[in-house]
Amino acid sequence: MFLPTTPEELTQRKIKRLDIILITGDAYIDSPFMGVSLIGRVLESAGFSVGIIAQPDTETGRDISRLGEPRLFWGITGGAVDSMVANYTASKKRRKQDDYTPGGVNEKRPDRAVLVYANLVRRFFKNTAPIVLGGIEASLRRIAHYDFWSNRVRRSILFDAKADYLAFGMAHGSIVRLAEALKTNTPDDVQTIPGIAYISHTPKGTLLPSFEAVSSDKGAYADSFKLFYANTDPVTADALSQQHGDRFLNLNPPAPYSTTAQLDAIHALPFQRDLHPFYKAMGKVKALETIRFSIPTHYGCYGECNFCAITVHQGRTVRWRSQKSILAEAKRMTRDKDFKGYIFDLGGPTANMYGYECTKKLKKGSCPDRRCLFPKPCPSLKPDHRVQLDLLSEVERLPRVKKVFINSGIRYDLILTDKAKGNTYLKKLVRDHVSGQMKVAPEHTQAHVLSLMGKQTVDDLLAFKKAFDRLSAGAGKKQFLTYYLIAAHPGCTAQDMARLKEFTREKLNISPEQVQIFTPTPSTYSTLMYYTGRDPFTGDPIFVEKDIRAKERQKLMVTEKPQKKFHRNAFRKKNGPRPGIKSGVKAGTKPSAKGSKPRSRRRR
Repeated sequence: MFLPTTPEELTQRKIKRLDIILITGDAYIDSPFMGVSLIGRVLESAGFSVGIIAQPDTETGRDISRLGEPRLFWGITGGAVDSMVANYTASKKRRKQDDYTPGGVNEKRPDRAVLVYANLVRRFFKNTAPIVLGGIEASLRRIAHYDFWSNRVRRSILFDAKADYLAFGMAHGSIVRLAEALKTNTPDDVQTIPGIAYISHTPKGTLLPSFEAVSSDKGAYADSFKLFYANTDPVTADALSQQHGDRFLNLNPPAPYSTTAQLDAIHALPFQRDLHPFYKAMGKVKALETIRFSIPTHYGCYGECNFCAITVHQGRTVRWRSQKSILAEAKRMTRDKDFKGYIFDLGGPTANMYGYECTKKLKKGSCPDRRCLFPKPCPSLKPDHRVQLDLLSEVERLPRVKKVFINSGIRYDLILTDKAKGNTYLKKLVRDHVSGQMKVAPEHTQAHVLSLMGKQTVDDLLAFKKAFDRLSAGAGKKQFLTYYLIAAHPGCTAQDMARLKEFTREKLNISPEQVQIFTPTPSTYSTLMYYTGRDPFTGDPIFVEKDIRAKERQKLMVTEKPQKKFHRNAFRKKNGPRPGIKSGVKAGTKPSAKGSKPRSRRRR
């Protein structure tokens, strides 16, 4: 049974008034891969009645009013993808397609969806229940931040949305505690709930430079971001406060990471793994094709790439579900009438981070002065692929399972570092879990650009390619690596892209197609570089390409195929004279009426 989204469903369940209504920029897919559905199920399991309104019409009250007004709060998210990223390319061109919208046409999700939906609620419900923001769009905009789309520093989204609270991060536990505090009418308790942000007239915790300071001084902006970033680990973080005018944004410390037992309980909830019939009638949703028969095994990523927002949203510590929980979910999946025997993905942000972590980090939090994988894997992190190898074997043995694919992408430096089982793991992937190609993300090839990205050098890439090719040949399979690359990242010049093209041609024997232009999204170090024009770790100035056409040229330098020139003699030798062209008559002309000199067809 889905969470209700229509008045008829409320009547069937004899619900007169919902406790909570969640609003999302995506169609309602009831899946653990969809944050709004996961939060809805978590709240439901805690005893609250929850409804979902997906992609409401923003011009009328037709959709926003159909479930009435909630008793406790409205929960608003832009969706699984930041609405500005969903709606625009890195060149600021409007996207035509939306994989999370019925029918696929990008016409349902408004720009800055969180702000639009918050305004929509207040427009049709005066003095309503509290508005709570969540999801990646709000989470990454929880402090004053540089906004690429408007090219300026914006206030915390909590101020711009005029909302009451913001649940940042994964919010598995904090959202339930917030709902309980509002139910018992003890709003003061909110000020102690980890993972919650709110507005106050008094500061609490460590002060960040004010909005006024960071919007006028890039140095203050850099200081603010670095202090914010240093306080994103729940083990070590302090509460933060940032002044906006005469009020303060107060951020409680991040919520503790969910334990394995808690994750198991969440994923045992009754997800339908399908599009709600109300939205299914509007058309197919492409995203469902890949997530319906995929299984999330873990959350978080210790890769900490500078351009990636996972660190700030999901966290730098990996936590995982038990094998028992994953196998139970796979068994339920095999009983689905539409299951054809193929599990399309078994992974997380990075597939081969399942089942191990740095013991020091688990006890003391992330190191303030070093990273787990950059510039080299830390000796304290001991990659061990045995747990995932065992998991893959167990899932494969289930009745009706024909094939398990790994499509999350992998970190090849972890495979190379694991001397005990890394090669065994790669051999199994090559033999049993690759559908012709494996995704890897070197992102670039030039050392200084890779350093700014927080990525490993090409030495690991070449060593991995050699191993992959050898094992594929040994398995008798013609398989390929797919390389994700980034153009126009801070520090990257046109010359760097030319060298990248040369490297891929000579060392990888490919002509790359998976190249994307860097998009500055809030709460990443790369966006800080883009805005300030400086390396945040050294303070040195760096080149930043900001001209859209020059960014596109950087991409085309790698992806554009050489044009073959038409040569008339070669054509005739292979195919004979072109139809309608007599010997001695030039192409593009035809004989005159008198049969004398040829006359051009071009109009004068």
